[in-house]
Amino acid sequence: MLKLGIIGTNWITQQFIDAATASGEWQLSAVYSRRLDRADEFASQNGTPETFDDLTTFMTTGDFDAVYIASPNSLHFSQAKMAIEAGKHVIVEKPAAANQAEFEQIDETLKAHPDVLYFEAARQIHEENFKRIQAKLKTMARIQGATLTYMKYSSRYDAVLAGQEPNVFSLKFAGGALQDLGVYLAYDAVAWFGMPDDVAYYPTLGPTKVDDKGIAILRYPSFTVTLNTGKSSNSYLPSEINGLKDTLVMDNAAELAKVTYYDADGQAENLGVAPDDNPMLAEARDFAAVINDPVKHTQTYQAWLQLSRNVNKLLFNLRQSAHLYFSDTERDTPAE
Repeated sequence: MLKLGIIGTNWITQQFIDAATASGEWQLSAVYSRRLDRADEFASQNGTPETFDDLTTFMTTGDFDAVYIASPNSLHFSQAKMAIEAGKHVIVEKPAAANQAEFEQIDETLKAHPDVLYFEAARQIHEENFKRIQAKLKTMARIQGATLTYMKYSSRYDAVLAGQEPNVFSLKFAGGALQDLGVYLAYDAVAWFGMPDDVAYYPTLGPTKVDDKGIAILRYPSFTVTLNTGKSSNSYLPSEINGLKDTLVMDNAAELAKVTYYDADGQAENLGVAPDDNPMLAEARDFAAVINDPVKHTQTYQAWLQLSRNVNKLLFNLRQSAHLYFSDTERDTPAE
């Protein structure tokens, strides 16, 4: 049984703990929060005795094999780096890092600690329906493009409209629609089609100057992929991948609850399976399998890590195209 430490005590942390527990591979062993009373409350709810409000003490003395990081986006890099240096495996919520410079430092830190594994928690790439789409694409004679949508009204947007600046809508904390829901679409595009030749992002900036919503255009040699994301509105549009006469349709490009293939005659084939009740269950199982037998899963792990690098690069290049910066340093760093 792998021992799990957590950073963050919000709803997504609880969802991951529930998934990890349901997988039968993990047990929660340590909780960190900036407020000890909150750490104690969260730990009590989950039957865990060890709590911390000092991050260094948590990393160096906490009894856990891997840490799940679900803090504000801007803290992912520094906390992951600290964990790697402490010899802890890392599961970091997306986005793994705010920019390419941070990801390059993570890579260097991993090289210095070769026994430590690092995962970005991009949950949908571990799910069965994602893999079925990937397999079906290989059978389609010609791909002519895709339109991928994931747009949901954020529970924190009411606060934005009231004049506040929640972390997920703050440039200081590397927030915005692209860095949140847009990551799912970026993973879809890179995993299914590879890295694009050219990109452009057209954001709609809100009161806090982050992208409340936006449209990204990814240009490939023979087709274009459009990503439509946002946190200030709801969308119920399906997502499509267009072949020559055939089409793959998803109810949602991130949650992938329903996947349908339409052949050249318009005949529908249900490709999907019913998703797990907890959408993080598949990744919890996969991460445990790799940690328990890293030699057996070396190729898979390296593929995930490279995919994470590429997605990070894509997100950075999209923001650069829109002159959407999290720091002055980014203004001086050209897109690649």
